Amino acid sequence: MEKLSIKAYAAKHKLSIFNVVKMTKSGQVPTETVVENGKDVVYIILNDDGLEVLNFGKHKGKTVEEVFTKEPSYYSWMMNSEFPLHTKKVLTNIKLRKAFTQNRNTARIMGQ
Repeated sequence: MEKLSIKAYAAKHKLSIFNVVKMTKSGQVPTETVVENGKDVVYIILNDDGLEVLNFGKHKGKTVEEVFTKEPSYYSWMMNSEFPLHTKKVLTNIKLRKAFTQNRNTARIMGQ
């Protein structure tokens, strides 16, 4: 598992640091708190491949991409549920990142 600072996670997903802090406090992203130089520092936990994992419900511990691939309706359920807007933005960014990667790989195969 990789640890990513709140600032780095916010930059990666084009979110405000405030929104990422809210996500960590509500438990929407897995975190670990460590003491560095006498201060508590919160890190967001990613799996070994650097991908975000769900930390609730029946898919707890699975990557968001894996869940959206195996159960596409889960994305719709999350978008239609009462998750905070910034959570929905992160999920949409993950979904778009996956679609972009798949399209780029398909283009490479067809171009060869």
